[in-house]
Amino acid sequence: MHAANEGLAFLLEVVAIVALAWWGFSTGGNVLVNVVLGVGAPLAAILLWGTFAAPKARYKVALPFVLMVKAVVFGAGALALYGVDRPGWAIAFAVVAFVNTALATADREAHFRAERAERTER
Repeated sequence: MHAANEGLAFLLEVVAIVALAWWGFSTGGNVLVNVVLGVGAPLAAILLWGTFAAPKARYKVALPFVLMVKAVVFGAGALALYGVDRPGWAIAFAVVAFVNTALATADREAHFRAERAERTER
């Protein structure tokens, strides 16, 4: 189950980035704004995720901060889908992202508890 949830997490990250690009390229009043938003919004999400939330993130931060970054990126992805007039997709994405993040967090906590128990037994 761990591998399937991790695979789903990666897919959700990709969907959030694509949604941000879709929103950015279609939301501005002119071509320059569309390009800036279409490239800038997903790039900001990628940098934020890669710096703090990715499994091999540049900076290891506390779990609450990781969860905040995930909420920002996934929330932005859901809002982007809503912004391109796909409210059903936005709701479905938000629900799946929430459940995936909750399961990943529980799995992570269980893993850390098992490691602690193993060290205590030694």
